[in-house]
Amino acid sequence: MSAVDLVETAAGLPESWSSRRLGLVGAACVKLLRMDELPVEEESHDAAEALLVLDGRLELEVDGLPVTVRAGELFMVAAGAAHAVRPGSRGTLVIVELPEG
Repeated sequence: MSAVDLVETAAGLPESWSSRRLGLVGAACVKLLRMDELPVEEESHDAAEALLVLDGRLELEVDGLPVTVRAGELFMVAAGAAHAVRPGSRGTLVIVELPEG
């Protein structure tokens, strides 16, 4: 596999918040998406997930508390933690997670 320009790939996605699977690392799925300022409903997962902001910022609410993740920062969401995207999130996000089910 060749190198992937993540920002360019995210910019070419047809919809924001619609992730593209880049590949697997062991059992973990590496996904890429473009954020567009709009909120995303609360969710939780059975396993932890890593959220890496490449550019822009990610505005979260995690277990009822506001969290801002800036460009170049990684945030680990603990397994079972309720988290939602707050308005104002924009840029490029990489997610590393275990597939559900």
